[in-house]
Amino acid sequence: MDKKERYKKLIRWLLVDLAVAAFIFALLLYRPSRYDRRTASSIGSQQGRVEPYMTHLSSELYNGAQLGEPFELEVIEQGINQTITRWSAESEGILFTAPELLFLPGSIVFMGMADVKSAQFVVTIAIEPNTDEKGMLNLQVAKVKIGAMNITPLAKMIAKKMYQERIATVPIDTQDLRSQIAASLLNGEPFDPIFNVDHKKVRLDGITVKQGKLILRFVPASQRVQ
Repeated sequence: MDKKERYKKLIRWLLVDLAVAAFIFALLLYRPSRYDRRTASSIGSQQGRVEPYMTHLSSELYNGAQLGEPFELEVIEQGINQTITRWSAESEGILFTAPELLFLPGSIVFMGMADVKSAQFVVTIAIEPNTDEKGMLNLQVAKVKIGAMNITPLAKMIAKKMYQERIATVPIDTQDLRSQIAASLLNGEPFDPIFNVDHKKVRLDGITVKQGKLILRFVPASQRVQ
């Protein structure tokens, strides 16, 4: 193969590499149509309705727990988004903003903007909550996407490693509900979902995710509905 042919081959491979890189970058920059930051901003501007909705949920949970019998709590997608839309968080130099929560049949979908050195990507995380025959709850992360690119296996591997490193270096109360939720999300560990509501313990006995709403079924911690 002469020098001219080698140059042609090199140029072809460079073009292929550039095309692949451009395609991957386009996938990363893709913004799902169901994620609309304008809608999120519009919801968030209704500041007067944010606290009343969370107060309503807290009141419903409290009243149900005092009954000493099974009850249901309905959580509306729009009400939650009124609360979280202005939340932001920063980790490892990545700024997360404009979160939005979607309740779809069987799954809870979290979407938000990740700002990495001025480049913005839409991150999508789909969680499928389920309970086993013993009533243990697992918050299974079913899908993680950046733009249109599915990175679920990689994200799970990184999350599991980060979780294991954290529990190896920082004392963690494994009985704390927040720690149990984190272990379920990051490490796939099921847990007994017992909530202490003003000295009344209730167990989350079931979760039903429908379009636009989440239905939580609770029972007194001493019993379980079959």
